[in-house]
Amino acid sequence: MTTDKMTPQQGYDHYTRAENQEPQGPARRRSQLTEVVPVRFAPETLEAVRGRADADDRSVSAWIRRAVEHELSQQTG
Repeated sequence: MTTDKMTPQQGYDHYTRAENQEPQGPARRRSQLTEVVPVRFAPETLEAVRGRADADDRSVSAWIRRAVEHELSQQTG
């Protein structure tokens, strides 16, 4: 598989082949998430977030978590 983005159909076709269904590398554990926090965004903000998340190949939730963690790391005591 290449690092180029696949269309949904190309991804489906790729992963229907048995040789492409074997896990690669060591298992990765996600950090333990403890609580769901509902957040509302203006439509234009959410659209921008979706675009940024897609460009980073992340889910919207993962992108927002990373943005919040980045912001918190920038805060000084």
